[in-house]
Amino acid sequence: MRVVSGKYKGMRFRPPSKFPSRPTTDMAKEGLFSILNARMYFDNLDVLDLFSGTGNISLEFLSRGVGSVVSVDKHPVSYRFQEKVAAELNETNWHILRQNAMEYLKNCNRQFDVIFADPPYNFERHLEIHQLVFENNLLVDDGLLIIEHSDRIELNGVEHYKETRSYGGVCFSFYEPK
Repeated sequence: MRVVSGKYKGMRFRPPSKFPSRPTTDMAKEGLFSILNARMYFDNLDVLDLFSGTGNISLEFLSRGVGSVVSVDKHPVSYRFQEKVAAELNETNWHILRQNAMEYLKNCNRQFDVIFADPPYNFERHLEIHQLVFENNLLVDDGLLIIEHSDRIELNGVEHYKETRSYGGVCFSFYEPK
């Protein structure tokens, strides 16, 4: 896992063998952050990273200077790995929670500028993520929900949908409150 830009650019982190999730590929990650660089300034953004796995996306946001990142993953190996990396970097703006991401959305009482969700590829409740985010008003007015999914899943045709971008077999669907 390599950070592609910002203050941690070029740093590599090696998750333990048999890690319970797969990190977003560098090609897809570079494509995603190219889109985000054109749309927003990262300074002081509050980001929620759901199903955070290795913390790959969280690190990219932190590397670019966001105000804070909340990473949520229920797996103990993911949690411990992210905690280890945060400690190595002395990263105080990274808040790592060992919790079920869907339960977190149901009980969350704050808003974020960006919510990124990368559920497991066998996950079948992508639109429930969308529903919980918008029903619970979890985005600021000009916020952005991004759901990573395989190219076999269609997540368009729902309220707030803006676009889907594909990078190989990886897709990012974007949703905005407006």
